[in-house]
Amino acid sequence: MRLTVISIAAAFAATTALANPVAPDDVVFGEYGEVEASLTGVPGDAANGAKIMYNRGLGNCIACHEVTALKDQPFHGEVGPTLDGTGDVRTEAELRGIVINAKMTFEGSVMPAFYRTSGFTRPGDGYTGKAAKMPIAPILSAQEIEDVVAYLMTLKD
Repeated sequence: MRLTVISIAAAFAATTALANPVAPDDVVFGEYGEVEASLTGVPGDAANGAKIMYNRGLGNCIACHEVTALKDQPFHGEVGPTLDGTGDVRTEAELRGIVINAKMTFEGSVMPAFYRTSGFTRPGDGYTGKAAKMPIAPILSAQEIEDVVAYLMTLKD
């Protein structure tokens, strides 16, 4: 009986965390752009993070970064640094901050902010050439950010 109650409480806590992710404008960045707290309170799924890395409709990280572990996927870019070994040289908090908004860590970065919804100069609405209607949705959801971070942490030398 007690184990059942604990299991139900844990499931409820996980569901509540997913139902109430940190909103993009409420993300707290550290001095160097790191984000210590999970956006969802739920561990990321590295397998799903890998899919987001090469999915052209989501993160499409390999369009700019080379990832040897994803060599079966076409069109690895050379604009950004290779992500091989990233899990050895960056902390989870640093990676979370970079994926959320790389400009908080690297001021002149051309990497898009994957979890930002405000503060843009004039975002366009897809391919229409018109200004976007507010509010703008983030490129990735809070859980997708956590999934990408979980995958990046697996990239070790």
